[in-house]
Amino acid sequence: MRSGKGGAGVIHFRREKGAEKGGPDGGDGGRGGHIILKGSNNLWTLLHLKYRKHVHAEDGKSGEGGRRSGKQGPDEILEVPVGTIAKDSETGEVLGEITEHGQELILLPGGRGGLGNDNFKTPTVQAPRHSQPGEFGLEGWIVLELKLLADVGLVGFPNAGKSTLLSAISAAKPEIADYPFTTLVPNLGVVAYRDFKSFVMADIPGIIEGASEGKGLGLRFLRHIERNSVLLFMVPATADDIKIEFQILLNELKKYNPELLDKQRILAITKGDLIEKSEHKKILKNAPEGIPTVLISSVSQLGIDKMKDLIWNALTEIN
Repeated sequence: MRSGKGGAGVIHFRREKGAEKGGPDGGDGGRGGHIILKGSNNLWTLLHLKYRKHVHAEDGKSGEGGRRSGKQGPDEILEVPVGTIAKDSETGEVLGEITEHGQELILLPGGRGGLGNDNFKTPTVQAPRHSQPGEFGLEGWIVLELKLLADVGLVGFPNAGKSTLLSAISAAKPEIADYPFTTLVPNLGVVAYRDFKSFVMADIPGIIEGASEGKGLGLRFLRHIERNSVLLFMVPATADDIKIEFQILLNELKKYNPELLDKQRILAITKGDLIEKSEHKKILKNAPEGIPTVLISSVSQLGIDKMKDLIWNALTEIN
């Protein structure tokens, strides 16, 4: 990306009938165009910027005689979804974040326009013959990263039933199949609750052990969990050891960002329709302690209303 260069100030003297040696009246140069990020609720991805590797704002125009300033270079405004973070590609430093619709963030300011010779006149120097050039714009490689804004993030191993749950309780239609990593991109769904209330749920690609070190699709999507208010952990009822699977998920989040453990957590034991009803109490009794737990089935709707109640109560506590 490169912002615009400022226009040059001009050296000019007033020349008109009756004032053959008029004073300096050189105008200032115009500012170069900024590179600006602008939040938009109408966008959900950064796909529209995928092939725009080079973004240049226009330069400002030079000043003119008669103290007329040069035209300002038009700003280059890049519309992005809410939740977009801008980082310096070399240092990884976060330059800013778009958190609401209409918010603007100047990534690279345009160069200032130079001053015309009218600015340099003094009682002793009444005919200055110098002006300033415009400042150069800034240039750099910026990485744009989107973190999904959702109330609830689904956390689980591949095939834990996250996509099935999202499709069952919202209008979202994620791809569903019985092989790992069916979900390659995060999906959002609006979940209806009682009395016309609702909350947003994010289906995030499955985590595997070692995800915090880059295994699987880990690092690519773990960042989305940072933006969720509540984390809904999902472990299948058919798992060999529910406590161990839950602990592995918890450890991966802790390794990636310990602050994630400060978020509200709920455990949903999924695929309850695949086990005998007589085993339900036993499974819940052997669940991890210290976390609200519910046994659910996206197919039979078992425990779905109770799960929604737990989620809503957690969101209400946060707000």
